Amino acid sequence: MSEDARARIITAALDLLTSGGPDAVSTRAVSSAAGVQPPTIYRLFGDKDGLLDAITVQGYEDYLEAKTAEPPAEDPLDDLRRGWDQHLEFGLANPALYRLMTTRPGRSPALEKSLEILATRVSRIAAAGRLRVPEPLAAALIHAAGSGATLSLISTPADSRDLAVSAAAREAVIAAISTDRPVSRAPGPAAAATALRAVLPQVSGLSAAEKALMGEWLDRITD
Repeated sequence: MSEDARARIITAALDLLTSGGPDAVSTRAVSSAAGVQPPTIYRLFGDKDGLLDAITVQGYEDYLEAKTAEPPAEDPLDDLRRGWDQHLEFGLANPALYRLMTTRPGRSPALEKSLEILATRVSRIAAAGRLRVPEPLAAALIHAAGSGATLSLISTPADSRDLAVSAAAREAVIAAISTDRPVSRAPGPAAAATALRAVLPQVSGLSAAEKALMGEWLDRITD
């Protein structure tokens, strides 16, 4: 009976969180939605913080179960890329849950689980001899950049989001932590266009209209 009540409470709390954010997850609202008495919540979870921890863990585990069934990629850096993209996908699909998981005081159990998975991926890169910085530093950089990019995109209206922001941040971090040569540093027209685009405002021999046209051309080459 307790397990059934626990499952119903967590499901109800997740639904309330998704529809109304953390403020909607009150003891009264959850007990009503789950069909239990308020004392049951305190008996099973201790307090509201315990309930919030439980729903972040359940929500994240449900997501991971669907995403980690496939074996790791053969290339550990490709595996890291896939993990980064899955992290972003989770955040955009579950914005209230993601904010709760990453912005509560201290570390929630769900966040701890995600960091364990990240540490495993970083260890694979190190074992392959392709990590240029200590593992803890690499994991901290990936976590900070990935969380920042995800929270930034969550805060951006859906019709204005540019997922290339996340991809660029991902590749910048990989360039910083790995011994692999970044794609962006390889010679070619895209790299040259990117460099010229960065200094175009300093060019004095072109009119404003010519600079605008040149900028458009360079952007098209870069894309």
